[in-house]
Amino acid sequence: MSAVPTAADRLAEARELLASAPVVDGHNDLPWALREHVRYDLDKLDIGADQTGTLHTDLARLRAGGVGAQFWSVYVPARLTGDHAVSATLEQIDLVDQLLARYGTELAPALTADDMEAARARGRIASLKGAEGGHSINNSLATLRALHALGVRYMTLTHNDNNDWADSATDEPRVGGLSAFGREVVREMNRSGVLVDLSHVAATTMRDALDTTAAPVIFSHSSARAVCDHPRNVPDDVLERLPANGGVAMATFVPKFILPAAVAWTERADANLRAHGLHHLDTTPRAMEIHRAFEAVDPRPFATVATVADHLDHMREAAGIDHIGIGGDYDGTAFTPAGLDDVAGYPNLIAELLHRGWSRADLTKLTWSNAVRVLRDAEDVARDLSSRTAPSNATIDALDGPAAPGA
Repeated sequence: MSAVPTAADRLAEARELLASAPVVDGHNDLPWALREHVRYDLDKLDIGADQTGTLHTDLARLRAGGVGAQFWSVYVPARLTGDHAVSATLEQIDLVDQLLARYGTELAPALTADDMEAARARGRIASLKGAEGGHSINNSLATLRALHALGVRYMTLTHNDNNDWADSATDEPRVGGLSAFGREVVREMNRSGVLVDLSHVAATTMRDALDTTAAPVIFSHSSARAVCDHPRNVPDDVLERLPANGGVAMATFVPKFILPAAVAWTERADANLRAHGLHHLDTTPRAMEIHRAFEAVDPRPFATVATVADHLDHMREAAGIDHIGIGGDYDGTAFTPAGLDDVAGYPNLIAELLHRGWSRADLTKLTWSNAVRVLRDAEDVARDLSSRTAPSNATIDALDGPAAPGA
């Protein structure tokens, strides 16, 4: 009779599994963190050294966490608009390219699913770029294509605010989902080979995008609304559409999106940060000092590895094992679950799922295969569409009508 596996046994098995099927993480905000901390001066903040206490991410902890591919977010906040948003996005893209040049023995540029597989075979961390927020293209399909040419392989249709053609999950509805131009953006993303990322968007936008797209979609960092009723999460009816679409929903670790008790607390903590003149997403040392002082008088509820596993259990049930993944949102959140404190924590999550009876085959899909497959499928769609259709030069004024004065 075999012995019951211990927690240490499961953690060892998790690490062994990740050695062959490493994590493809859908979203990491290190580029913006490096902008905020040191304005891209990589000599001042070297991720080749231990950055525990400053960042969630450095190379040693990526290795310890079993990360084999990372979508680096080239996010810029929605307060940057027009050409300012475009130029800031280009700076973020340039920063990722600087990281790839500086740490070429650890990181490998990846544009395709084959590149991801090749990087894994060489023992490198495949590095891809994802633009977070459609405001980054300034209502220009040509700019969208330019971002693709610079290596961007997904675009989140909105961030926390609406843009002119898509509604955000955390803003008041403006166009009711996607406008006519928004649907054209989705079609051009399909033709270009940019994955449609539906994290951050309103449920109406999710449904409109699924009705429009010819390629699989992703949610780069969203969890299950049925488990935690937050608008940033994915409703069951949308999860249930992923098998027909072929897409992947990548569970996030942000406590206010996964733990009901953390939702109201985070609203209070964010208000306190704003009262001190800081943006509620600020994670600089001053912001974290203010957060710690707030926690001393208003204790924070803690999410755990089990909290994330609860979401993954539900997402597997609603969407199927072929349509889920992981998107931690490290360095884009002030707080993380206990046991998933930074990018070294992924083995703890895999060990918890092993404890819950997930098979090695299912875990391999969760960590690696699903994300690689969705990018490959999007490439196939783009190859077909680009062979049959010309680039779209549609404008938002032509499709949605000119904006009202002062809008």
